[in-house]
Amino acid sequence: MKPNLKACGQAMMTALANAVLALVLMLLVEFAISGSFRVPAAYLWACLVIWLVIFVGQFWRMRYLCQGNEPRHKEA
Repeated sequence: MKPNLKACGQAMMTALANAVLALVLMLLVEFAISGSFRVPAAYLWACLVIWLVIFVGQFWRMRYLCQGNEPRHKEA
């Protein structure tokens, strides 16, 4: 259970950082094009999808890596 929680926490932080960076980049482009910092709902949905995709990928990857560090029990 503990490796799953560790993997979940790390995946969540990685996904959150990437989603925030994507939102900042979208807002920067929006400002460059229109001159205002409007936040359309599409940007928020895009960030949610980015967060979800990265979270699932990172959780799977980190869970696999954390399981590799656990000692394996050999059957007799």
